[in-house]
Amino acid sequence: MSEKRDYYEVLGVGKTASADEIKKAYRKKAMEFHPDKNPGDKAAEEKFKEANEAYEVLSDADKKTRYDQYGHAGVDPSAGGGGFSGGGGFGGFEDIFGDIFSAFGGGGGFSSGSSRGRSRSNRGSDMKISINLTFREAVFGVEKKIKIKRNESCSTCGGTGAEKGSTAKTCDQCGGSGQVYVRQQTPFGTVQQVQTCDKCHGEGKIIDKPCATCHGKGVELKERTINIKIPAGVDDGQMLPLRGEGNAGPNNGSKGDLYVYMNVKEDLLFKRNGDDVYYEVPITYAQAAMGDGLVVPTIDGRIKLKIPEGTQNGKVFRLKGKGIPNVNGRGRGDLFITIKVEVPRKLNREQRHALEEFAKVTGVDAHPEGKRFWSRVETEEKENSPKKDA
Repeated sequence: MSEKRDYYEVLGVGKTASADEIKKAYRKKAMEFHPDKNPGDKAAEEKFKEANEAYEVLSDADKKTRYDQYGHAGVDPSAGGGGFSGGGGFGGFEDIFGDIFSAFGGGGGFSSGSSRGRSRSNRGSDMKISINLTFREAVFGVEKKIKIKRNESCSTCGGTGAEKGSTAKTCDQCGGSGQVYVRQQTPFGTVQQVQTCDKCHGEGKIIDKPCATCHGKGVELKERTINIKIPAGVDDGQMLPLRGEGNAGPNNGSKGDLYVYMNVKEDLLFKRNGDDVYYEVPITYAQAAMGDGLVVPTIDGRIKLKIPEGTQNGKVFRLKGKGIPNVNGRGRGDLFITIKVEVPRKLNREQRHALEEFAKVTGVDAHPEGKRFWSRVETEEKENSPKKDA
């Protein structure tokens, strides 16, 4: 299977394109490669499908955010599980999709059936919440209990919206489909366009005696406590989708999703970059010069780090696999420890005397970098000094 193209590339827009620019670009591509305009052209048909797929993602704010952060894996349902993939509705995709097919008389083998329109209108809305995590909770994963308020099926009417003992009747205008067909004249000829029924508002049913609890909506607001399992390796700003934990839809419609956004508190010591961890460790001049066995912290606990003789300030030690677990299970990052040689700010008489004696016995041979630097300075000054006339 060939690798999917970048969705922005498919529509010919940049990543900073506005919603209107994305919509216009999609209209142009869809009209160009529509099957009715290119009968029998398999290449055009594939490009048409590719443009549809790209617009479906980029027109939806949640999907677009996941795509920008994770690429195709962030919006591919086959990425699976409770991970950071998949998402809610289609944004404005269905509206523009219908407009384009109306321009071609609804042809091309595509359908906008009444049952689909009604089921989409009955779907509950998605919800978004933020959850605060400590650095270590994000690194190792945690289970949290949170309280949310959401619409659930009405306990009085069972979600029908009708008073007990009564039932909703089928809408006589749309025949229960929730949609009506309107014929219009266009430059392409007479076309039939599907619109939401204005009598039942797309529900397909009319309630004469609404439920007193939910007022005919079929849902009521309830407070629930739910458990959220945060996987190891999540980062600040990432989002976890929970399927079916959002609002219930009216008239026993399906439930929306709950999107959990992570707010991760910074650690006092460890600094994170992706799955890698960084920090600085101060050592004395003596430790740097003579070497030492230094016990240092990692996110898993303390380990011994060998400081070789002659270690310079700014030296970075890399400890492979000592970083953060990848949220998608692809191993662990690394730990980078930067050495910071600490120079004493105040010396007593004994310390000063010891350093003076040390300076006498070391001389310039113990500092090759300094020797080379001053040699270059002298050479530069000689080459650029004014020359006396002979």
